[in-house]
Amino acid sequence: MSDDSFIREVNEEYRKERARLLWERYGFLVIGVATAIVLGTAAFVGYRYWVESRANASGDAFLAALQLANEGKTDEAIAAFGKLEEEGYGAYPVLARMRAATVKADEGDFEGAIKEFDAVAADKGIATAIRDMARLRAALLLVDHGTYADVSSRVEPLTADTNELRHSAREALGLSAWKEGKAAEALALFDQIAADQAAPQNLRQRATLMAELIRGSGDAPADGAS
Repeated sequence: MSDDSFIREVNEEYRKERARLLWERYGFLVIGVATAIVLGTAAFVGYRYWVESRANASGDAFLAALQLANEGKTDEAIAAFGKLEEEGYGAYPVLARMRAATVKADEGDFEGAIKEFDAVAADKGIATAIRDMARLRAALLLVDHGTYADVSSRVEPLTADTNELRHSAREALGLSAWKEGKAAEALALFDQIAADQAAPQNLRQRATLMAELIRGSGDAPADGAS
């Protein structure tokens, strides 16, 4: 046997002995880590399946409630939305509340619809964008079923230049002002909408028509000054 062969065999035996000692000392840790990885993966997969199952079930329930509403089964639809609000997952409980309020409004229960929209708007656990939309929906109903003060209390904060809903908020406020004879205030709001290039085209057209109507009525200065 050559010296090189002998050295290789000694090294090999040394490595084997070292591996054995390391396994005896740390093998339980290796097994523990491997077990944790397997269990963690299984838990993640199980949780993801649970989440997807709940989301799918809530989505199906929401579509079923919408179908009831479309079929004119108002009481059944509202009950279905109410159940989804209590048992739904993800965004569906909030969507159910908003849709239930819409169903009430469609059926002429304006007081109930406004109350529901106001409740959503006051819920700090809901995303700001949805709360703002609820304020706007309540205000639009109050244009015909409330006072200018009622509308203003909901949408005045939404009329800020940085708010995405400012165009519709200004329209609601303008319509309510016009209804109560506040022609100058209404004209200023409609002119503001019509001049805003970021406003949707159809909304700008409505604002222009309303401004022309107010000016033509003679109830406000031609330049819109208050």
